[in-house]
Amino acid sequence: MPGPLSGLRVVELDCRGPGPFAGMVLADLGADVVWVARAQDVAAGPDESGMERLLRGHRLIDLVTRGKRSVAVDLKHPEGLGTALRMVEHADVVIEGSRPGVAERLGLGPDRCLGRNPRLIYARVTGWGREGPYARTPGHDINYVALAGALEHLRRAGAAPMPPLNLLGDYGGGGMLLVVGIMSALLERARSGQGQVVDAAMVDGVALLMTLFYGLRAEQLWSDEPGANILDLGAPHYNVYETADGRYVAVGAGEPQFFRELLRRLDLDEAMADRQGEPEAWRAGKELLAATFKKKTLEEWCRLLEGTDTCFAPVLTMAEAPEHPHHVARGTFLEVDGIVQPAPAPRFSRTPASVPGSPVVAGQHTVDALVEWGVEPAEVQSLLGAGAIRQGPGH
Repeated sequence: MPGPLSGLRVVELDCRGPGPFAGMVLADLGADVVWVARAQDVAAGPDESGMERLLRGHRLIDLVTRGKRSVAVDLKHPEGLGTALRMVEHADVVIEGSRPGVAERLGLGPDRCLGRNPRLIYARVTGWGREGPYARTPGHDINYVALAGALEHLRRAGAAPMPPLNLLGDYGGGGMLLVVGIMSALLERARSGQGQVVDAAMVDGVALLMTLFYGLRAEQLWSDEPGANILDLGAPHYNVYETADGRYVAVGAGEPQFFRELLRRLDLDEAMADRQGEPEAWRAGKELLAATFKKKTLEEWCRLLEGTDTCFAPVLTMAEAPEHPHHVARGTFLEVDGIVQPAPAPRFSRTPASVPGSPVVAGQHTVDALVEWGVEPAEVQSLLGAGAIRQGPGH
């Protein structure tokens, strides 16, 4: 059964980070997403090391390309640019994630694309946004998270900040925000019949994710001192503790009844829960819980606390998470062509997402996808001969 976005056509212009992630989410949910790769990237870097490929963006197993198709186009070739614009004419959405001004210089900016297709949703994502002193400077997830005021709070007292992989900037504040913008614009288009530009900036998205904490700070319930607050490992009831075998458990007993149950199961004085809201008591509470959790292994704590009203979870590795009984029961992870990966989310009652396809490489579907999008087979062969497009491996 096709997913809820079946019939939606998306052109994903070549970029990295949040744009491809947003395209993956749309493809997972049934959209026909065609990644327009650079012609020079077809079979690029076969002799490079794995790290060299990673730094250059030439991944061999890039799961965010799953379920998509790819055409390879030389956008600096007049016929290549014309081919991309013809795809835009048939698209519902274009995803663009280059630095400000790049798409315009290539001839694929929003004005030109909307001129070809007034119903188009032109969704663009940048790091710093399109205005401001940083707008044209390079950056990555860690930089946007830092400037938005989030990175400073991702550390223990006396330790350096620890970025949460690239989940906050690239994917939470960037890719997911872009998907929200795309779906909102599509909903509005259903009423007005008109397309528009969606402009998402990762630094804006991370700042938006910090809304709760700015409110707590205004209420003087959040301190700029790291590791001194209720959600940044300052409190004993919301923390991470080492076990006897050097593993870790996560405790999130934010409500008094859950914290009291945790203390009861740990054979500790439940009266500590009466001081849960007193920061001056937190240090002693953390020390007591730290000493307690060091007495048993992770497996022992799981047997004692999993499935109880204690807001407990083991800290799992990527290898362990897919094997956990809860994920197995829900199908949170799946295996496609021998590669274990997260399943599409969220879930739908009538139009569930299909099992995602395998990751693709640049230009893998150039011929077939262009024909399906309305380019005559003879013209496709002419474009190949002219070097305007390239067919990648896997055809």
